[in-house]
Formats: sequence, C-alpha cells, structure tokens
Amino acid sequence: MNTDKRAARIVGILFIIGTAAGILSLVTGASLLDDADYLLKIPENEEQMLLGAFSVLVMGLALAMIPVVMFPIFRKYNETLAVGYVVFRGALEAVSYILIVLSWLMLITLSKEYVNAGAPDASSFQTWGALLKEVGEWIDPILGIAFCLGALMFYYLWFTSRLIPRWLSGWGLIGAAISLTAALINMFGPSAEFLELPLAVNEMVLALWLIVKGFDSSALASGSARA
Repeated sequence: MNTDKRAARIVGILFIIGTAAGILSLVTGASLLDDADYLLKIPENEEQMLLGAFSVLVMGLALAMIPVVMFPIFRKYNETLAVGYVVFRGALEAVSYILIVLSWLMLITLSKEYVNAGAPDASSFQTWGALLKEVGEWIDPILGIAFCLGALMFYYLWFTSRLIPRWLSGWGLIGAAISLTAALINMFGPSAEFLELPLAVNEMVLALWLIVKGFDSSALASGSARA
C-alpha cells in the first residue's frame, strides 16, 4: 500500500472513530448533565461520566489528527488554506474538547463533595456546578463556528484539488455552509441542530469513500507536479 492510499484510509478511519466517540459521549456524559439533579446523578453514575469524558477526548484527538494527516497533501494545492484548516479543525477543536473534558472531570469531583456536604452548603456547590456546566455551553457555539469554518476550508480544498469526486466535495461545501447557519442560530436563538445532518451524513460517506477508493490518482499526480 502506497503512502497516499494509507493516508486516505487513515483519514476515513479517523472520521468514523471521531463520530462514534462523539455519539457515545452524548449518550453517556452529556445525558447526565441534562438531568436537573445532575450533581446527585453523577456520583451514582461515575463510570458513565468517565466514559463520556474519555469519549470526548477520543473524538477530539481523532478529529484533530485529520488535518495533520492531510496537511502534506493539501499544501500542494493551497498552503494557506491547508494551514487554516490545521488551525481551525486541529488546534482550536483540540483545545475546546480538552476544556470540555476537564470541566466534566471537575464536575465528578464537585458532585461527590456536594453529596457529602449536605444541605447547608448545597447552594455554593450548585453555583460551581452551574459554572462548570456553562463552560461546555459557552464552548459549544464557538466550537461550532470553528468547526464550520474549518469544514469550508476542508471541502474547498477537496473541490479544487479533485482528490475526490466533485459531487462529494460540493455536497460537503453546501453542508458546511448550512451547518454554519445552524451554529449562528444556536448562538442567538432556538436549537437548529437538525441542519447539521447533511454535513454529518457527508462525512460518513466521505470516510467510506476514502477507505474504499482513496484519492484520485490523476489529481495526486497534478498536485505533485505543482509542488
């Protein structure tokens, strides 16, 4: 297996790992935080919360590795956008997910102290718990915008390089634009997470395409000649 085909398969696998870990984090840690009595629920379900935090970490690392793997290839076509993609979908996302993980781990410790403290000191623990929850709630919209801007760069690079079929990269560009709209709506109004579905489906189709088909050989040759 040549280096480019291996890179394509790695990116496809990383997308699947990141998506699976993200779904697992929602049904484990995030579901506990949605409970009104989350400070009581977390100590009772500590393993579930730890699994959720671990899943967020795995998701963040997997998705942050995709720009690293793709950078040597994308830079042949547009180095500026390749660097921008690494910054938005690599560095910013990784830092955001790490902050979320840290806030969840701190909530585990806080919730145990809350249970042991009893009623007289409950209000202060509830205040700190609300602040730690706010970390994730403030990071989410920022992360959403960074994700979408990175996705626009990502799919524009695919579109111009022709490393994958243009129907697939075009779908991704449209999906990223719709997801950016959803992220802005989420910041200032009701939830519009359903608008993220086209891009989510596209990423899984892209993952399978890269694993099975890899990059277009003629586009790779063109990129190498340009470099």
